[in-house]
This record gives sequence, C-alpha cells and structure tokens, in this order.
Amino acid sequence: MRNWMILLALLATVSCQRTAKMEWVSTTFDNPWQVMETVAAEASAEASVIVDLSAVNQTVEGFGTCFNELGWTSLSELSEADRTTILEDLFTSSGLNLTMARMPLGANDFSVDFYSYDEVPGDFALEHFSIDRDREMLIPFIRAAKAVNPSLRIWASPWCPPSWMKVSGHYASRSAPFNGLPMDRQVPEGVDAFILEPAYLEAYAQYFGKFIDAYKAEGIDIFMVMPQNEPNSDQVFPSCTWTPEGLIAFLKYLEPEMASRDVEVYLGTMERANPDLWDRILTDPEVGPSIKGMGFQWAGKDALPELHRRHPELPCYQTEQECGNGRNDWRGAMHSWDLMKHYFGNGVQSYFYWNTSLIEGGISTWMWRQNSLVVVDKEKGIYRYSPEYYVLKHASHYVQPGARVLTLGGTFGDALGFLNPDGRVVLLLANQSDAPKTVSLEGLPGHPRVVTLPAGSINTLVL
Repeated sequence: MRNWMILLALLATVSCQRTAKMEWVSTTFDNPWQVMETVAAEASAEASVIVDLSAVNQTVEGFGTCFNELGWTSLSELSEADRTTILEDLFTSSGLNLTMARMPLGANDFSVDFYSYDEVPGDFALEHFSIDRDREMLIPFIRAAKAVNPSLRIWASPWCPPSWMKVSGHYASRSAPFNGLPMDRQVPEGVDAFILEPAYLEAYAQYFGKFIDAYKAEGIDIFMVMPQNEPNSDQVFPSCTWTPEGLIAFLKYLEPEMASRDVEVYLGTMERANPDLWDRILTDPEVGPSIKGMGFQWAGKDALPELHRRHPELPCYQTEQECGNGRNDWRGAMHSWDLMKHYFGNGVQSYFYWNTSLIEGGISTWMWRQNSLVVVDKEKGIYRYSPEYYVLKHASHYVQPGARVLTLGGTFGDALGFLNPDGRVVLLLANQSDAPKTVSLEGLPGHPRVVTLPAGSINTLVL
C-alpha cells in the first residue's frame, strides 16, 4: 500500500510538471556539455523510446567517487583556486552532484605505497594503531570535499590487512619485480591469505572499529563497511584473498564490532561472476541476516542479476567502475556508459566512479594505467575533465537521490530512464554510431516527440 501511495504522489507531481520546458544537453568527444535546441522536430524517427510512469523499479540512493592517495597528490599539483573549483564541480549540485564516496582502510592500488594502521607484528591489542598516515593525504582530501558538500556520505573497505595478519607476511598476493614478494610466498585465489585464528580475526575486527572511531574523532563519519576489496583477486598490489568460509569466520567478529557503532556491513566488493560463491555467505544462518547490502564491481556485474533476484530485500551498490587504460578516450567513456546501463538495469541503487583525479597517463605505484574524472598536467599545472566525467555528469547532475529507475519501452535500447522526486523524467540516450540518429519520445504529452541525436554522443533530456 505504501509503495502505491508513493507512486500516486509521484504521478500527481508529474502531471503538474508536464508543462515544464524540456532540457537537453549533449556531449561528444570534441564538444562536451552542449545545450541543445528543444524545438519540435518534424523528421520521421528511426527508433522510439516509450516512457511508462508506472514502470518504476529501484530507488536511487546516489552517485559517488572514491578517495585515494594518488587522487590527492595529483590535485596538489594545482593551485588552491583550481582545487576548489574541481571539488565544487564534483561535489555540488552545479556539477556532478556526487553525494557519496568510498575510501580505503590503509593502502590500496592507488596509494603512494604500502601501509596499514598497525604494522607492529603481534600487536593484537592494537596499541600501535594510528591513522597518522591518512592525515597526510586522505583526510585532507575528504575534508576538502566535505567543505563543499558537508552532507557527503562515506563508506570504506580494505584492500589489505596489516601484513603480519597474513600468511605471507606481505601486502601483495602475487609476485612482481617491483613488489618484493618471493614466489614461494604467493597466495592464489581460492585460498585464505588471512590467518584464520581467533586472535587474528578478533584483532582485525577491532582494527575496523578503531578506524571508525579514529575517523569519527576527525569529524568524518563512516556509515558502512565492506570486509574486503575483491576477496578473490591475488594482485601484485595490496590485496588479500579470502574463501567464502574465511569471510564467514571473519564476519562473525566484524558484524558485532560494527553494530556497536551503528555501522552497517555490506557483502563486497564482489568481483566474480559466480552468484553461488557469494550466496554461501548471504545464506549462512549466523552472518547472513546481519548483512545489510551487496556491492559489485568488474566481473561481479554478471553475478548481480541473479543475486538481486535471490535477495531483493538487500540494496545493491556498484562499487567501482571499471577503470580503463589511462587514455581517457571516447571509447572508454562509451564502455563506462554501457556499464552504467547494465548496473541500473539490474537493480543497483548507487553508482561509484573509481579514480577521482590522476596525473596524465594515470599510472599507479604498481604500474597500472587507469582513467580518472580529472586529468592533471603536472608540468603545466593545469587540468581537464575526461570524457568519463561528462558521461557520469549526464546522469548524476540530473538524477536526484530518491529517483526511481524506469523500465523503458520502444525500439531504442541505448537508453536509461529515471523519475525524479520532483516528478520530472530524466532520459539518458546514447548514439554510439557514426551518423546522427532520430528518436521519437513517446508516452509523455506536451513535449517535442522527435530528437536527432548527434553522432557519437551521449544525451540527457529532462522532461
């Protein structure tokens, strides 16, 4: 009954908004964020988009990005005025309107180097726990973002525990010439790299708790944690593999530690396509009921549809957009668009970009080149926004928290639709072909029925 009342209220709002002028913004690689004419077109349409305001799905919680050390060191190459402009363009309603963010516990693949909050072997009491390292880069980054958006919501996950809690005694899982891990200490996927003894499990859960407390003392609240970034990935950078049984053992300690601080625990970040792998944890009688949501990235996108079907009561996050090759080209931007379609089409409520900012070329400490929203030219002290910035903006600038994802009809499939809380409809339409494409918009009277999408473009239409 309550859902129907919400829908009726939305439909009533829509009827009041229907006379509002349509807004249309289009981006191509050469011409980002162009305001288009919204006069009615007379051309016959090649394809159609049909909007049905009763075909509503999940509620959007928000869009976000991630904090890491190389994001802040790259922004630090710019003037304070430029940094402020960038942060406003990321975290305020005049720009990307990002309302959420992810951060690591300790080192991740885009930190300056390896570290944890307690690298003193055998310190089960965590007497040497300290977030001093984060005060150099991560905390200034977060504070700068919260200065322009005080309501920014933050969640966290580790890439790697303190190295002495791992069977290898090393931050990496796989050897490489630059990481110093001997071949005979590698820990492959399918094996628990964490020492599954009660003293270690209890200390690691308390490590999470100390992290939450220390950040709270800095004025930064963490509303949710995930136990491990990509627990099946044996990487050359900070990482830790876990089996489902290992994660269950850890969650028995982690969940009560987080519950005592009113911090939720989600299962993630899921990077493998096999839903049964994760369902073993979600259906565990002891830890399953305390898991409050699910997080998916990379190949985990293929587990999302089935796990969402099996556990419709759990909110789903896309936790890290696939991060490209450092070229920041249009092809990468269109791949990002295809990912966004898949995730929202299969039930996610929140969508997170990965690298907020990187030096031109996007290379990590561990030799991985990736894309970013902001690209910094270190030599010239200038910056630009990447095509993926604009792809994200086409959604996040217009789709408000509380919007409902719409199921669209018609013959044009390269589209997403949302119904905002104010009753306006947001349509995202991409034309990935080399020629303009004419599309009819049906189901909403009082607007131009035909638009011609530029070749190689992504478009937002607000009706």
